[in-house]
Formats: sequence, C-alpha cells, structure tokens
Amino acid sequence: MALALRWLRPLPSLLHRSSFLLTRGLPGAPMGCPALLLEGCRQCGQQVLLSRQMATKKAKGKGQSQAKVNISAALVEDIINLEETNEDMQAVIEALKEDFSRNISVRTSPGALDHITVVTKDGKFPLNQLGQISQKSPQLIIVNMTNFPESTAAAMKAIRESGMNLNPEVDGTMIRVPVPKVTREHRENLAKLAKQSTNKSKEALRKVRSKSISQVKKSKSKVSEDTIWLLEKQIQQMADEAVAEMDKLLAAKTKELLG
Repeated sequence: MALALRWLRPLPSLLHRSSFLLTRGLPGAPMGCPALLLEGCRQCGQQVLLSRQMATKKAKGKGQSQAKVNISAALVEDIINLEETNEDMQAVIEALKEDFSRNISVRTSPGALDHITVVTKDGKFPLNQLGQISQKSPQLIIVNMTNFPESTAAAMKAIRESGMNLNPEVDGTMIRVPVPKVTREHRENLAKLAKQSTNKSKEALRKVRSKSISQVKKSKSKVSEDTIWLLEKQIQQMADEAVAEMDKLLAAKTKELLG
C-alpha cells in the first residue's frame, strides 16, 4: 500500500504541467487549468478549446509518435472556417470518384458520354443536350445530332479529346463511337489515366490547403504563435487524410482495371 501511494503522489504535478502545456497561448484560459482537458469545463465556464492527442501509430521512419491536433471549428471561426476547408477537400475527393466512375471504366457506356463538354459558337454545353445518345451494340454508341447539326464537328472533337480513348466517326448528322475492345493495352491506358486524374486532384487539394494556411497566417497579429501553429498542423492533417483517401481510391481503381 505504501509503495502504491508513493507511485501516485507525483500525478497531480504531472497533470498540472500537462494542462499548462495544452492551454499555453490560449486567450482567456486560466493558466494550467486542468479542467480544460474535459468537455464542458465547470471551473472555466467554457468548452474545450484545444485538445492534443498522441496518435498510437509511430511516425514513418522516425519511430516517434505523431501529435494529432483536434481543434473545435466553432472556437476558431473568427480566424478560419475549418468546416468549409474540410468541405472543399471532400469536394475534390468526390470529383475524383465521379471521374473514375464516369470516365475511367473498362467498358464505355452511353452515360459516360453525357457530360462531355462541347464548345460551340454559342457557348459550352453537355453532349447530351445537343445530341441523343444511344447504344446500338456492345461495341457501338450512336450520337444523333439531328437537332443541332451545326454542332456535329464540335461534338466529334469533344468526344475525341475526352481522354476516354474514343475515335468517333461522322455519318451526316450521326456520330458513330466505336467502343474499344478490352485489351491489356486498353486497361493499362485506363490505369494511366486514373493516375493522371488522381495527380490533378492532389494538385487541386494542395491549392485548398495553401489557401487555408495563407488565411490563418493573416491572423498572426491577433492570436498566439502556438494557435497559428496548431491550426496549420490541423489543416495539413486534414490534407494528409484526403490524400490517403485518394490513394485508396486509385489503388482500388487500378486493381479493377488491371485485375
């Protein structure tokens, strides 16, 4: 019993120091307040401002634990809208999913052509607004341009440059689109397209991250350096998670295409 008491005696001091580190630099927070570690702080009369949790996984190649930042979006909304940043990142991921589903598949379906953008003298239009798309056979899709015959050449060009490895042929106001055979070469080309699309999405994600970090840095004169550092780390953490999700999508699509 005496041994257990001696072991427990240092805990209050350790807890006090830990809470001091977590609350350092936070405006309006009592220095070293341990209640900030709990949801619904009674001593401070406010909710948790920041929580820093140690991840269970070790940093790659370093053998050190990673600090995981979790900041309440409501408490930093005067600096940056973290929820909006997250939504922008998720939108990039959803766009990649849609691209994979619509444009990068082993077999081309009529629906895959619907939203190909056709540039005409009157503006840009989805292909399905200019022509009637139907599948005549498993190896042939027909685009009937009778309603807008003047846009036939533009539609041909849009289909050819869609990145779907299609070589349309025109017959009056009818566009014949042969569906490529499912060869190994075709599968490999699709896999390359999937990787290119993923890289473009990652670039779009980097722009979202950079824009958000730039916005945070504008508040350096109003908040502590620690708060700025934590927000930047939170944004980078969100971006890293989005990249990991994209890599998973690419791996799954590559496996689907190549088997």
